[in-house]
Amino acid sequence: MKGQTLALLAGCAFLAASCCTTKTYSINAKSGTETGGTAKFTQKGSEVVMNLNATHLTPGIHAVHIHEKGDCSAADATSAGGHWNPAKDDHGKWGAEHFHMGDIGNLVADQNGNATLTFKTDKWCLGCTDESKNIIGKSLIMHAAADDFHTQPTGNAGGRVGCVEIK
Repeated sequence: MKGQTLALLAGCAFLAASCCTTKTYSINAKSGTETGGTAKFTQKGSEVVMNLNATHLTPGIHAVHIHEKGDCSAADATSAGGHWNPAKDDHGKWGAEHFHMGDIGNLVADQNGNATLTFKTDKWCLGCTDESKNIIGKSLIMHAAADDFHTQPTGNAGGRVGCVEIK
């Protein structure tokens, strides 16, 4: 009996360790664009992976940020608020001396307007109690232009062309 109990506990521990949370969302077009696609967030252990597949962007470079409010209701997505910045740091490039928790970086749309971006971090979580890491209730914004990683507080990324409410 004791061996069966240990085997059962080991099996449950394995399942808990291998379990993950995945949430997939459609990208909402904003600012008169036809931006579309999906954003998929997967948490396994302490790491969150974001897989972004965007369509109908203008060819070129587009900034991607997590914004403070999970609200895409405004036609220009200004309802999402500013960049998510729980530590009140300066805007910058992810991993540099200064950056917002929402400073993801840039993605490049090809000549057909398609772009993909995979982003991995242990600085986010899906639904945890640490509000400095939890991205549930925030939004993902794709911008019309590239992030210059310097201009405060937005990176001079231009208008908001795509929005995802992370629920």
